[in-house]
Amino acid sequence: MEPTSSSSIPVELSEDDLRGVERVVQRLRRARRVLAVTGAGMSADSGMPTYRGVGGLYRSERPTAHGFSIEEVLSGPMFRERPELTWNYLKEIERACRGARPNRGHRVLAEMDGYFDSVWVLTQNVDGLHGAAGSRHVLDVHGDLHEILCTHCDYRTRVETYDGFADPPYCPSCRSVLRPDVVLFGESLDPRKIRQLEIELVRGFDVVFSIGTSSLFDYIVAPLRMAQAAGKTTVEVNPDFTAMSGLVEVKIRARAAIALDRIWEGHLEWWPHT
Repeated sequence: MEPTSSSSIPVELSEDDLRGVERVVQRLRRARRVLAVTGAGMSADSGMPTYRGVGGLYRSERPTAHGFSIEEVLSGPMFRERPELTWNYLKEIERACRGARPNRGHRVLAEMDGYFDSVWVLTQNVDGLHGAAGSRHVLDVHGDLHEILCTHCDYRTRVETYDGFADPPYCPSCRSVLRPDVVLFGESLDPRKIRQLEIELVRGFDVVFSIGTSSLFDYIVAPLRMAQAAGKTTVEVNPDFTAMSGLVEVKIRARAAIALDRIWEGHLEWWPHT
Protein backbone atom coordinates (compact mmCIF):
# COMPACT_ATOMS: atom_id res chain seq x y z
CA MET A 1 0.00 0.00 0.00
CA GLU A 2 1.50 3.28 -1.07
CA PRO A 3 1.63 6.23 1.33
CA THR A 4 -1.23 8.65 0.95
CA SER A 5 -1.41 12.37 1.55
CA SER A 6 -4.20 14.80 2.24
CA SER A 7 -4.63 17.79 -0.01
CA SER A 8 -5.44 19.85 3.06
CA ILE A 9 -2.02 19.19 4.60
CA PRO A 10 0.90 21.02 2.95
CA VAL A 11 3.88 18.97 1.83
CA GLU A 12 6.33 21.77 2.52
CA LEU A 13 6.89 23.09 6.02
CA SER A 14 5.93 26.66 6.85
CA GLU A 15 8.48 29.16 8.11
CA ASP A 16 7.14 28.70 11.64
CA ASP A 17 7.46 24.94 11.34
CA LEU A 18 11.01 25.20 9.99
CA ARG A 19 11.94 27.30 13.00
CA GLY A 20 10.35 24.65 15.18
CA VAL A 21 12.36 21.95 13.45
CA GLU A 22 15.57 23.85 14.13
CA ARG A 23 14.69 24.20 17.81
CA VAL A 24 14.10 20.45 18.04
CA VAL A 25 17.40 19.73 16.28
CA GLN A 26 19.18 21.94 18.82
CA ARG A 27 17.53 20.11 21.74
CA LEU A 28 18.35 16.68 20.32
CA ARG A 29 22.04 17.56 20.24
CA ARG A 30 22.04 17.53 24.04
CA ALA A 31 19.62 14.64 24.51
CA ARG A 32 20.41 11.17 25.77
CA ARG A 33 16.93 9.70 26.27
CA VAL A 34 14.05 10.24 23.84
CA LEU A 35 10.38 9.23 23.99
CA ALA A 36 7.95 9.32 21.06
CA VAL A 37 4.25 9.05 21.85
CA THR A 38 2.43 8.15 18.63
CA GLY A 39 -1.15 7.88 17.43
CA ALA A 40 -3.04 7.23 14.20
CA GLY A 41 -1.47 10.23 12.47
CA MET A 42 1.91 8.50 12.71
CA SER A 43 0.75 5.85 10.23
CA ALA A 44 -1.21 8.15 7.93
CA ASP A 45 1.66 8.26 5.44
CA SER A 46 1.54 4.47 5.28
CA GLY A 47 -1.99 4.70 3.94
CA MET A 48 -3.65 3.95 7.27
CA PRO A 49 -7.03 5.50 8.18
CA THR A 50 -6.99 7.96 11.08
CA TYR A 51 -10.57 7.63 12.28
CA ARG A 52 -11.22 6.63 15.86
CA GLY A 53 -11.64 2.97 16.74
CA VAL A 54 -9.45 -0.09 17.13
CA GLY A 55 -6.96 0.47 14.33
CA GLY A 56 -8.59 3.81 13.54
CA LEU A 57 -11.12 2.72 10.91
CA TYR A 58 -14.42 4.17 12.06
CA ARG A 59 -15.84 7.50 13.08
CA SER A 60 -17.33 6.92 16.51
CA GLU A 61 -20.59 8.71 15.67
CA ARG A 62 -21.33 6.48 12.68
CA PRO A 63 -23.53 3.47 13.58
CA THR A 64 -22.55 0.11 12.16
CA ALA A 65 -24.72 -1.93 9.80
CA HIS A 66 -25.86 -3.95 12.82
CA GLY A 67 -27.23 -0.90 14.60
CA PHE A 68 -24.56 -0.75 17.29
CA SER A 69 -21.98 1.96 17.78
CA ILE A 70 -18.46 0.98 16.84
CA GLU A 71 -17.48 1.18 20.52
CA GLU A 72 -20.15 -1.43 21.30
CA VAL A 73 -19.19 -3.74 18.44
CA LEU A 74 -15.48 -3.56 19.26
CA SER A 75 -15.93 -3.93 23.01
CA GLY A 76 -14.95 -6.65 25.43
CA PRO A 77 -18.57 -7.37 26.48
CA MET A 78 -19.71 -7.70 22.85
CA PHE A 79 -16.81 -10.02 22.06
CA ARG A 80 -17.79 -12.28 24.95
CA GLU A 81 -21.47 -12.34 23.94
CA ARG A 82 -21.20 -12.26 20.14
CA PRO A 83 -17.61 -12.89 19.06
CA GLU A 84 -18.71 -13.43 15.45
CA LEU A 85 -19.96 -9.83 15.29
CA THR A 86 -16.77 -8.36 16.75
CA TRP A 87 -14.68 -10.48 14.39
CA ASN A 88 -16.70 -9.20 11.43
CA TYR A 89 -15.46 -5.67 12.12
CA LEU A 90 -11.98 -6.74 13.16
CA LYS A 91 -11.65 -8.23 9.69
CA GLU A 92 -12.64 -4.92 8.12
CA ILE A 93 -9.94 -3.19 10.12
CA GLU A 94 -7.34 -5.77 9.10
CA ARG A 95 -8.29 -5.40 5.43
CA ALA A 96 -7.89 -1.62 5.70
CA CYS A 97 -4.43 -2.09 7.23
CA ARG A 98 -3.29 -4.88 4.92
CA GLY A 99 -0.14 -4.23 2.96
CA ALA A 100 0.82 -1.12 4.92
CA ARG A 101 4.56 -0.59 5.33
CA PRO A 102 6.54 1.64 7.69
CA ASN A 103 6.88 5.16 6.36
CA ARG A 104 9.77 7.57 6.76
CA GLY A 105 8.51 8.67 10.16
CA HIS A 106 8.61 5.12 11.53
CA ARG A 107 12.08 4.63 10.08
CA VAL A 108 13.40 7.85 11.62
CA LEU A 109 12.35 6.73 15.09
CA ALA A 110 14.02 3.37 14.47
CA GLU A 111 17.23 5.06 13.25
CA MET A 112 17.35 7.14 16.43
CA ASP A 113 18.19 3.97 18.38
CA GLY A 114 21.75 4.17 17.14
CA TYR A 115 22.33 7.78 18.20
CA PHE A 116 20.93 8.06 21.73
CA ASP A 117 21.31 6.09 24.93
CA SER A 118 17.66 5.09 24.89
CA VAL A 119 14.73 5.67 22.52
CA TRP A 120 11.26 4.48 23.52
CA VAL A 121 8.06 4.50 21.48
CA LEU A 122 4.71 4.59 23.27
CA THR A 123 2.07 3.95 20.62
CA GLN A 124 -1.70 3.75 20.53
CA ASN A 125 -1.53 2.07 17.12
CA VAL A 126 -2.21 -1.64 16.62
CA ASP A 127 -0.61 -1.90 13.17
CA GLY A 128 2.81 -3.14 14.34
CA LEU A 129 4.64 -0.71 12.04
CA HIS A 130 7.06 0.60 14.66
CA GLY A 131 8.38 -2.90 15.27
CA ALA A 132 8.47 -3.59 11.53
CA ALA A 133 10.58 -0.45 11.06
CA GLY A 134 13.11 -1.72 13.58
CA SER A 135 12.37 0.22 16.77
CA ARG A 136 13.70 -1.83 19.68
CA HIS A 137 11.69 -0.40 22.59
CA VAL A 138 8.03 -0.27 21.64
CA LEU A 139 5.20 -0.09 24.17
CA ASP A 140 2.16 -0.88 22.01
CA VAL A 141 -0.31 -0.30 24.83
CA HIS A 142 -3.33 -1.11 22.63
CA GLY A 143 -1.74 -4.31 21.32
CA ASP A 144 -0.98 -5.66 17.86
CA LEU A 145 -3.65 -6.70 15.38
CA HIS A 146 -1.44 -9.43 13.94
CA GLU A 147 -0.86 -11.27 17.21
CA ILE A 148 -3.56 -13.91 17.62
CA LEU A 149 -4.18 -15.76 20.87
CA CYS A 150 -6.62 -18.24 22.34
CA THR A 151 -9.15 -17.07 24.91
CA HIS A 152 -8.70 -20.31 26.86
CA CYS A 153 -5.31 -21.98 26.37
CA ASP A 154 -1.73 -20.81 25.74
CA TYR A 155 -1.98 -20.99 21.95
CA ARG A 156 -0.56 -17.90 20.23
CA THR A 157 0.54 -17.17 16.68
CA ARG A 158 1.38 -14.24 14.43
CA VAL A 159 -0.43 -13.78 11.12
CA GLU A 160 0.02 -11.46 8.17
CA THR A 161 -3.67 -11.45 7.17
CA TYR A 162 -7.03 -12.68 8.45
CA ASP A 163 -7.77 -14.45 5.16
CA GLY A 164 -9.32 -17.84 5.81
CA PHE A 165 -10.50 -16.97 9.31
CA ALA A 166 -14.04 -18.05 10.22
CA ASP A 167 -16.45 -15.77 12.12
CA PRO A 168 -15.14 -16.35 14.72
CA PRO A 169 -11.96 -18.40 14.24
CA TYR A 170 -11.29 -21.25 16.66
CA CYS A 171 -8.14 -22.44 18.37
CA PRO A 172 -6.52 -25.46 16.65
CA SER A 173 -5.50 -26.80 20.07
CA CYS A 174 -8.64 -26.52 22.22
CA ARG A 175 -11.36 -25.21 19.86
CA SER A 176 -11.98 -22.10 21.96
CA VAL A 177 -12.50 -18.74 20.27
CA LEU A 178 -9.42 -16.89 19.07
CA ARG A 179 -8.91 -13.13 19.32
CA PRO A 180 -6.30 -10.58 18.31
CA ASP A 181 -4.05 -9.38 21.12
CA VAL A 182 -5.57 -5.89 21.14
CA VAL A 183 -7.35 -3.89 23.82
CA LEU A 184 -11.02 -3.67 22.95
CA PHE A 185 -13.24 -0.91 24.26
CA GLY A 186 -13.99 -1.45 27.93
CA GLU A 187 -10.89 -3.59 28.51
CA SER A 188 -7.87 -2.72 30.62
CA LEU A 189 -4.44 -1.95 29.27
CA ASP A 190 -1.71 -4.55 29.75
CA PRO A 191 -0.37 -3.85 33.28
CA ARG A 192 3.12 -5.05 32.29
CA LYS A 193 3.39 -2.42 29.57
CA ILE A 194 2.05 0.30 31.84
CA ARG A 195 4.54 -0.70 34.53
CA GLN A 196 7.40 -0.52 32.02
CA LEU A 197 6.19 2.92 30.96
CA GLU A 198 6.17 4.06 34.58
CA ILE A 199 9.72 2.79 35.08
CA GLU A 200 10.97 4.67 32.01
CA LEU A 201 9.14 7.85 33.01
CA VAL A 202 10.81 7.76 36.41
CA ARG A 203 14.17 7.49 34.65
CA GLY A 204 13.14 10.53 32.66
CA PHE A 205 13.47 11.71 29.07
CA ASP A 206 15.29 14.71 27.66
CA VAL A 207 12.92 15.10 24.70
CA VAL A 208 9.32 13.89 24.50
CA PHE A 209 7.49 13.89 21.16
CA SER A 210 3.73 13.70 20.70
CA ILE A 211 3.20 12.58 17.11
CA GLY A 212 -0.14 12.25 15.36
CA THR A 213 -2.23 11.78 18.48
CA SER A 214 -5.15 13.82 19.75
CA SER A 215 -3.87 13.31 23.32
CA LEU A 216 -7.22 12.21 24.74
CA PHE A 217 -5.96 9.68 27.28
CA ASP A 218 -4.19 10.35 30.58
CA TYR A 219 -1.43 7.83 29.88
CA ILE A 220 -0.70 9.65 26.60
CA VAL A 221 -0.64 13.12 28.16
CA ALA A 222 1.27 12.14 31.33
CA PRO A 223 4.72 11.82 29.65
CA LEU A 224 4.39 15.33 28.22
CA ARG A 225 3.32 16.83 31.53
CA MET A 226 6.10 15.05 33.42
CA ALA A 227 8.69 16.29 30.93
CA GLN A 228 7.35 19.83 31.25
CA ALA A 229 7.52 19.67 35.04
CA ALA A 230 11.14 18.52 34.81
CA GLY A 231 12.06 21.33 32.43
CA LYS A 232 12.61 18.99 29.49
CA THR A 233 11.74 19.55 25.84
CA THR A 234 8.23 18.71 24.61
CA VAL A 235 7.33 18.60 20.92
CA GLU A 236 4.00 18.07 19.18
CA VAL A 237 3.94 17.00 15.52
CA ASN A 238 0.38 17.20 14.28
CA PRO A 239 -1.30 19.18 11.47
CA ASP A 240 -4.28 19.69 13.79
CA PHE A 241 -4.54 21.48 17.10
CA THR A 242 -5.02 19.31 20.19
CA ALA A 243 -5.43 19.77 23.91
CA MET A 244 -1.63 19.79 24.20
CA SER A 245 -0.84 22.20 21.37
CA GLY A 246 -0.75 25.28 23.58
CA LEU A 247 1.28 23.57 26.28
CA VAL A 248 4.21 22.01 24.42
CA GLU A 249 7.46 23.90 23.88
CA VAL A 250 7.50 23.26 20.11
CA LYS A 251 4.45 22.77 17.87
CA ILE A 252 5.01 21.60 14.29
CA ARG A 253 1.91 21.58 12.12
CA ALA A 254 2.91 18.94 9.60
CA ARG A 255 2.53 15.28 8.81
CA ALA A 256 4.70 13.00 10.88
CA ALA A 257 6.82 11.58 8.04
CA ILE A 258 7.66 15.02 6.65
CA ALA A 259 8.45 16.64 10.00
CA LEU A 260 10.50 13.75 11.37
CA ASP A 261 12.48 13.43 8.16
CA ARG A 262 13.40 17.11 8.29
CA ILE A 263 14.31 16.93 11.98
CA TRP A 264 16.51 13.89 11.44
CA GLU A 265 18.14 15.39 8.38
CA GLY A 266 19.12 18.41 10.49
CA HIS A 267 20.45 16.20 13.26
CA LEU A 268 22.57 14.09 10.93
CA GLU A 269 24.03 17.20 9.30
CA TRP A 270 25.39 18.17 12.68
CA TRP A 271 26.32 14.72 14.02
CA PRO A 272 29.48 13.91 11.96
CA HIS A 273 31.16 17.15 13.10
CA THR A 274 31.00 16.39 16.83
